[in-house]
Amino acid sequence: MFKPHRFLGFGFAAADLLIEIDGHGRVAFALGAGEAVLGVADHALAKKHWRDLIAPDDQPMIEALFQGLDDGARGGPVSVAVAGGKGGAERFASFTAIRLPQNDGAISCALARASSHSAARLQTPESFEARAAELVAGATQDLELAFVELGGASAFTVATNDPLGFESLVAGALRAQAYRGEAATSVGLDRYALVRSRDEPIDAVAGRIARILAKAGVDGVSPETAAMPLSGASRPRQVAQALRFALNQVLEQGLSKPLPADLSAALDQAMRAALGKAGALGAAIRMRRFQLAFQPVVKLADGTLHHHEVLVRFGSDGSPFPTIRMAEEMELIEPLDIAVLEETLAVLARDPAHVLAVNVSGRSLMSERYIDRVTTLLREQPHAKGRLMFELTESAAVEDLALADRHIQALRQAGCEVCLDDFGAGAASLAYLQQLSLDLLKIDGRYIRDLQHGGREATFVKHLVNMCAELKVRTLAEMVETPEAEEAVRLAGVDYAQGWLYGRAGEAPQSAAAFAERRKAGGEGPLLRRAALDRKKDWG
Repeated sequence: MFKPHRFLGFGFAAADLLIEIDGHGRVAFALGAGEAVLGVADHALAKKHWRDLIAPDDQPMIEALFQGLDDGARGGPVSVAVAGGKGGAERFASFTAIRLPQNDGAISCALARASSHSAARLQTPESFEARAAELVAGATQDLELAFVELGGASAFTVATNDPLGFESLVAGALRAQAYRGEAATSVGLDRYALVRSRDEPIDAVAGRIARILAKAGVDGVSPETAAMPLSGASRPRQVAQALRFALNQVLEQGLSKPLPADLSAALDQAMRAALGKAGALGAAIRMRRFQLAFQPVVKLADGTLHHHEVLVRFGSDGSPFPTIRMAEEMELIEPLDIAVLEETLAVLARDPAHVLAVNVSGRSLMSERYIDRVTTLLREQPHAKGRLMFELTESAAVEDLALADRHIQALRQAGCEVCLDDFGAGAASLAYLQQLSLDLLKIDGRYIRDLQHGGREATFVKHLVNMCAELKVRTLAEMVETPEAEEAVRLAGVDYAQGWLYGRAGEAPQSAAAFAERRKAGGEGPLLRRAALDRKKDWG
């Protein structure tokens, strides 16, 4: 028998499928395109538990969505993956729910077909920033960046017998509050961020999460919330910069410091902070407050030392990547590249036996000023001819391949070989290999790590090596960490190798004789195998 208030419950949203979930979590009523949305006809949904309809990874979010519903309150829409339907076809749905006080505890749900699905769990900070900026650009309602601090969560995680279950509960509770059920991430210990609609006070989020945790039997965890309107900026890059500033503020200081008033205020504060950092970095470059490190590269045909890649280090701050990225963003990468080049030329002048490869950012390569400075230095120091190489990094900044190739030709005519770094990752594509006159190509390490196991990586590397051979471009494999990986790249026809198997980056380049002696004695490579993250910190 149809009840008038049932249709009132369904009237809150247009949908492809309408279902009602009773107090036991089972479908009491269904109407609409069940086959299209869930892969199950609407008449066959009766008595099914809602968990039978939603993919396992999204069930914690829907559970939290239901538990957080006050009478008359609406939750969603959130994007969910549908449990396997007929033929195993992958389906996604937009899911909205409302609990009406006169409906005896039942929950009215509206489902509409969706073409995609967000991450089922919390996103990485990088993915969160990118997705949040996309949501801001495409939103049809006012959004805010919300922060949730769960005091006592770490202690509960240690004490509980099911830490993974607790993590899943927290992720589900956060996603249930997030816009479309996505864009939620961790911001340090016990702190989280999410993008949500500004249709209610932020305190309501804390109340709902507290209720969800209490119903799950979680004691001693108290949510605290704060929010910043996602207004005041529209350009994706500006939005991303403002988001990053707010996230870093909460990461470093928690919710003790007031958040920026909006994206414009966050961007203003970020720029003031950046100017201070830029001044410090500029001074470090001018005063040469950095060190060089030298990573050996071997010739695979005979295992001898071929050259060293020159890496830059800034004090004891660990990974050089944040500083280099900051230099790129603050237009300081060109003076940094020139400063490193000048120091490298000094090393070459002290020992005529060395061959060194220095990095050049794509931004610097596109600069006439940089090329003029390099060619002038090389004319003044002819001893570097044939002993200095350039590795093109951050190739996403190369927007004009024709201009880039003219500058590469200028470097080659000055007596320097040019290598394209990290091929197979990011922007370095076949177009670069086709349009740039290169001497070497460095294959990204993610293909090398699994090369010895065969599969797609091995196929990619072998075809790439063959193509480079036809183009008379030599190849270099990075992240060679084991003898098995070395043998795999050798069999694939790669010319050179670089990685922890051959030793750590040192404070000075090694002589060929010293390198050969160390390799003959067994080297330090086996002792230096470490996780990819640690390796990246030391590579630069």
